[in-house]
Amino acid sequence: MIYFNSFLISGLICLIAQLILDNTKLTPGHVTALFVVIGAALDVFNIYDKIVLWAGGGAMVPITSFGHLLIHGALSSASRYGITGLLLGMFDLTASGITAAIIFAFFMAIIFKPHS
Repeated sequence: MIYFNSFLISGLICLIAQLILDNTKLTPGHVTALFVVIGAALDVFNIYDKIVLWAGGGAMVPITSFGHLLIHGALSSASRYGITGLLLGMFDLTASGITAAIIFAFFMAIIFKPHS
């Protein structure tokens, strides 16, 4: 059942994004930023953790999970280290993903040439 729930949540997130792109003048960058903010807002109200428990990886793969991880790390570190924990905690949970994105983007830029 967890596979079905995972597929359902991931598909629903993609469907919402596609509907926004098709019916508004927003660019993919706007939609990505919007979904990061939505994921962060859902984590502030402890809703995203419940979605993750129900859907598993289907809720952890989309871009909404990046906002969830940013806020989740910041809030957990803020309770331990105070105001400086807000800044430090954001990168605890997301450091590996950010590093991987930078490294892969670097190698793809070396391998592939853009068309003019």
